[in-house]
Amino acid sequence: MHPIKVNNVRLELIWFDSMGAKSSSIFVETPDIKLLVDPGAAGMQPSYPLSSFEKEKLRKKALSAIRERSKDATHIFISHYHYDHHTLPSRAKDIYAEKILWIKDPNRWINKSQWERARLFLHELYNTFKGEDSSPILISPKQFNVHDPIDELPLAMSKDYGDYSDRKKELLSKGRKWFTNMVDIWTHNQWVPEFKVGELEVNFVDGKQFKIGNTKIRFTKPLFHGIEYDRVGWVIALILEYGDTKILYTSDLQGPMIEDYAEWIIRENPDLLIADGPPTYLLGYMLNQINLRRATSNIVRIINETNTKLIIYDHHLLREKLFRRRMQRAYDEASKQGKNFVTAAEWLGDEPLILKLTRGA
Repeated sequence: MHPIKVNNVRLELIWFDSMGAKSSSIFVETPDIKLLVDPGAAGMQPSYPLSSFEKEKLRKKALSAIRERSKDATHIFISHYHYDHHTLPSRAKDIYAEKILWIKDPNRWINKSQWERARLFLHELYNTFKGEDSSPILISPKQFNVHDPIDELPLAMSKDYGDYSDRKKELLSKGRKWFTNMVDIWTHNQWVPEFKVGELEVNFVDGKQFKIGNTKIRFTKPLFHGIEYDRVGWVIALILEYGDTKILYTSDLQGPMIEDYAEWIIRENPDLLIADGPPTYLLGYMLNQINLRRATSNIVRIINETNTKLIIYDHHLLREKLFRRRMQRAYDEASKQGKNFVTAAEWLGDEPLILKLTRGA
């Protein structure tokens, strides 16, 4: 293990896509807290050049590494409910035993599939540590401010899309209808409350902040998992500060694709940035060239306009062999600026597995 040390903050890259299984899991330690982030791992997609057996073997290896690191954690953060970011207690209950969980709100700013996955996760969590066939008592939905989330994205909304503008307007119109349907789910179905079972404590942390000793932890409000109205839903990002040191973990912003999110990262100006790239393996399917260019331009801005010397850029991007060519502008800019812009595997002294598997192909 090659930890990243920034003053009194120590960070370990537990597992990422560049290592052969879908994951974005880190362990952050200060004198006050030991935080495990996104303890999940999933097998690679069908197009990844390994057999199903080998993919599952790597998934299990990733989960084993996460479970091992969870032994020392005092807190666990879950940014959203995809299985490469969390693990069901029925598969690895030891990850969560006697921990304080900081997790994304399962009741609002969440898409339908993650709404269901979150309830399964919390039911299993409660049942596992309560010791009987029970689940959290459901409550009536709370009132909250429902607003159109793209109203908070002035940079993205003022962007000139040229010949794509009419199509963009059409997609936004469809997105608003989808969002309205999501609001109906959030406001007309019972909610799961926060709860405590023995030493296990579950907190919903969207937009909240905590101070433990001299360590400050901030969680963002929900951010789109990709583009505006992305049907994949929302995530929350993490900012950890200790003294003058700041670590920022984006979770799945896919680039970021949205210009306002890049602007936010630039304003935060972290010492260390853990970010994910666009899913280029889906180019021509769920990712088009316009949004790929947006993601590229945004990470180039971040490289240029922050003092961040080390950027771990992994997850999604490392699922296909042409990832570096797709993001060449970013790699060139990082080299020009003298910044360390690397995958998790490279930081750990290895080559991304996808390159090993496709060399000469």
